[in-house]
Amino acid sequence: MHRRKKPKSLRFLPHSLRQSFSVFRYSGRALGLVWTTSHKLTIALAILTVIAGLLPAAIAYIGKLIVDSVVLAANSELTSHRMTAFGYVGLEAIAVMLLAASQRGQTVCQSLLRVLLGQRVNVLILEKALTLDLPHFEDSELYDKMTQARREASSRPLSLVTRTFGLVRDGLSLVTYGGLLLNFSTWAVAVLVIAAIPPFIAETRFAGEAFRLFKWRSPETRQQHYLETLIAREDYAKEVQLYQLGSTMLQRYHDTFNRLYQEDRDLTIRRGFWGYLLGLLSTLTFYAAYLWIVVETIVGRISLGDMTMYLIIFRQGQSTFASVLTSVGGMYEDNLYLSNLYEFLEQDVSLPQGKATRGIIPGDGIRFDNVFFTYPGSLKPALNGVSLHLQPGEKLAIVGENGSGKTTLIKLLTRLYVPDSGRILLDGLELREWDIEILRQRIGVIFQDFVRYQFTVGENVGVGDVNHLNDQPSWKSAAEKGMALPFIESMPEGFSTQLGRWFRGGQELSGGQWQKIALSRAFMRTGADILVLDEPTAAMDAEAEVQVFNHFRTITQSQMVILISHRFSTVRMADKIVVMAGGEITEQGTHEELLQLEGRYARLFSLQAAGYQ
Repeated sequence: MHRRKKPKSLRFLPHSLRQSFSVFRYSGRALGLVWTTSHKLTIALAILTVIAGLLPAAIAYIGKLIVDSVVLAANSELTSHRMTAFGYVGLEAIAVMLLAASQRGQTVCQSLLRVLLGQRVNVLILEKALTLDLPHFEDSELYDKMTQARREASSRPLSLVTRTFGLVRDGLSLVTYGGLLLNFSTWAVAVLVIAAIPPFIAETRFAGEAFRLFKWRSPETRQQHYLETLIAREDYAKEVQLYQLGSTMLQRYHDTFNRLYQEDRDLTIRRGFWGYLLGLLSTLTFYAAYLWIVVETIVGRISLGDMTMYLIIFRQGQSTFASVLTSVGGMYEDNLYLSNLYEFLEQDVSLPQGKATRGIIPGDGIRFDNVFFTYPGSLKPALNGVSLHLQPGEKLAIVGENGSGKTTLIKLLTRLYVPDSGRILLDGLELREWDIEILRQRIGVIFQDFVRYQFTVGENVGVGDVNHLNDQPSWKSAAEKGMALPFIESMPEGFSTQLGRWFRGGQELSGGQWQKIALSRAFMRTGADILVLDEPTAAMDAEAEVQVFNHFRTITQSQMVILISHRFSTVRMADKIVVMAGGEITEQGTHEELLQLEGRYARLFSLQAAGYQ
């Protein structure tokens, strides 16, 4: 794996210090993200930041001029001195209004950028999610990364940029404050700087600790969200109520929260205690400087106006310097959280390499050649040397106990997974050599756990072919093939009827009706010559199932069909039946041939047939 080189400027620093500085590497990327989100708002925010940074010192200096001119006017009867004082007051009022306008403008820009940037980052996360393979979604560590990124990263880039601009603003203010304060004493500047360092160190340390807590306990947080879903979602409600699980799940929710709260409480108390203790140092420093400036004024070394200005500068300078260090600490914290975002966005994804659009042996069909596969993290193979051949137009049924490898075989055929060894060929060409888009256009699939979209009826059918998602004639044709058209036409708004209970006016279907919708979805792909049906009629009664499969054989004569089912009344209609156990094919043949073998299939068929007698 390629390792990123350390910046030259950091190579000669000690490892721990270099590691601390390296976390700021995301600052530039966050600035670039904000810039590409909105050029105009970023420029406006930068200009307003500069104005807000320069005006405070100018206001403090004008305040000195006001006090000195007032003292001069009080000791003189000249009208010009009074007019000068009035002019300075007017000038300060204008400067204050400009400062308020710049600060309000910054708030407006930040609010608009927050919305735009939140959308931009969420889109980046979702776009990345679309490139992930099925194994990535089944990896709990990666899922935690995605959860962390979605929870925090949509707001952190703007927070980082806001702190960066705040750093520029405060830096400009400090330069102007320092220039004015140096006229009083170099030591005053030194005291101002030194007093702000301890709170900064404490803040940075606690920021890092808070981030580590956040990262370590992501699984517990995700578990808490899952419990919320179980308690509050309609598709879980009936089982939760019937099994009286509500109080148990709520107690688990409380227990998880209490564990997280104790960690938060301990950190918050320690952070607050040390923040207060070290903050006292800044307060004592200010009043020491206050006393110093007052003494200098009493002995006549500085004017009353100078005293006023220096007090304002020292107070604001102290606050600004603390703000600078807090911004740096905050940037450190933001960078820590942004590391989650970029770790997720930079997750290695193996892009499909295949480019082929047709096979080298047209009409050869599908071949599994000694295929082995083991799921990540598992020690037992899910498929163990599977070999079979399905010719064009042939109907293959796969039977076997749960966990025998039936659905795994389908996942490999549809390229959701790649075999560990062996080959899967379509028309004489290995699947990995096919263009993934072309391959999947040739396959219509219904999984046992098909998705029940909270869309309209038409859209639920149309998702089977995204290129014809809103094509109403295609909906009707597919629904007719899937035997869903009669009940769809009897619904209040036909194909425009909203399904599910999440949105207003939604209607729920029976399990059998949903399966007919799913069947219709598979028929949306009119160009598909491979149909894969994983328990497609499990929710239907026996009579409806027979009708569906008699109809199904009629309309799929030219297509290869792979059917997984536990009902032998349907699999007996297949041209070839495969029996799987422990990831291996133990028997294969026609219904009659397998009965004559008097093996596993014959025994299971007899047991099921006896249940209907």
